[in-house]
Amino acid sequence: MKKSELPVAIIGAGIGGLAAATALRAQGVAVQVYEQARQFARIGAGIQMTPNAMRVLDGLGLRPQLEEIAFSPRSSLNRAHDTGAVTNEFPLAGAVLERYGMPFLAMHRGDLHAALAAQVPQAHISLGKKLVHLEQGDGEVALRFEDGSEARARAVIGADGVHSLVRELLLGEEQPRFTGRVAYRTTFPASRLGSLDIGQSRTKWWGPDRHIVIYYVTRRQDEVYFVTSQPEDAGWLTPESWSAKGDLEVLRAAYADFHPDVRAVLAACPDVHKWAIFQRDPLPNWGRGNIVLMGDACHPMTPYMAQGAAMALEDSVVLARCVAAHGSDLDAAFRLFEQVRKPRTSAVQAGSSANNWMRESTNPDWVYGYDAWNVSLDAGAQ
Repeated sequence: MKKSELPVAIIGAGIGGLAAATALRAQGVAVQVYEQARQFARIGAGIQMTPNAMRVLDGLGLRPQLEEIAFSPRSSLNRAHDTGAVTNEFPLAGAVLERYGMPFLAMHRGDLHAALAAQVPQAHISLGKKLVHLEQGDGEVALRFEDGSEARARAVIGADGVHSLVRELLLGEEQPRFTGRVAYRTTFPASRLGSLDIGQSRTKWWGPDRHIVIYYVTRRQDEVYFVTSQPEDAGWLTPESWSAKGDLEVLRAAYADFHPDVRAVLAACPDVHKWAIFQRDPLPNWGRGNIVLMGDACHPMTPYMAQGAAMALEDSVVLARCVAAHGSDLDAAFRLFEQVRKPRTSAVQAGSSANNWMRESTNPDWVYGYDAWNVSLDAGAQ
């Protein structure tokens, strides 16, 4: 195969990788996605698709089907951990639609992933392909996988998440800093709540040194999600992976002085996953030549603004637009992508690290109003 006919390889079939594949294919770019997992699984996790993220999904043609299955919260409700006193309530639902032209939807992460995966033909997604090596040559990249197979590509997009091997191969091993905090999360049937009403909002309960966010993840309101953040002395022993199991009794004890509604949700929960939260600084650069990073691979962030996946979705569109602007010169397209996106993602990283988003009265226009389809590609305009 001639170099000019080689596909662009996308490493990682997560939300960002699949969105990038869809956006690039719409520009006529041949892509091949390589994913280390042998199959996709519906892991118990909720996700908030804010208007900036929904603008991307709308452009990819997914908004109608997501609105059919997702929960539309009435508001972003922030409450004191013990009394339940409201510290801030930001209207969502119709108010956000009117203000930004896009809805705010809460959904199961697996449902969003399945919708994105359906946009990419199965022949262009290779499962069970764990990258172990890549080598840049003259206008192409050679890839080798753990199963011994090899591939060639015009360029490589590292969408392989927080533990990105593409990043490590390019920039060396990183040294993330443990924050001293862990997060617990899970989804479970709402029927387990009995008569408890968690309300129609996406509710965040703020304690002095910990919090919990609770909301439905389906339009039918038959599945509940929560995610926490709290200090834990031995948390550094916890993997930075949502597949690790957490101890329900430890979790319940950590929220023993929270409002009865919170304690009731935790009492109803059958099991939980646990994740150690690490801090990372913005990278000095996102790639080299015809290799570039996107999403969590280059700007992973703490989960306190619900913007990790949103940033990856924005990346996918801006990256595709930069490729369209530069045609066959993918090196130049990738450098432009980094110049356009880095100021925004760095600002969101910093905002998320502060962990005060929406606690008090907040104007979210700078986050929710971003339009990846029309933002200027003049890096100096950012």
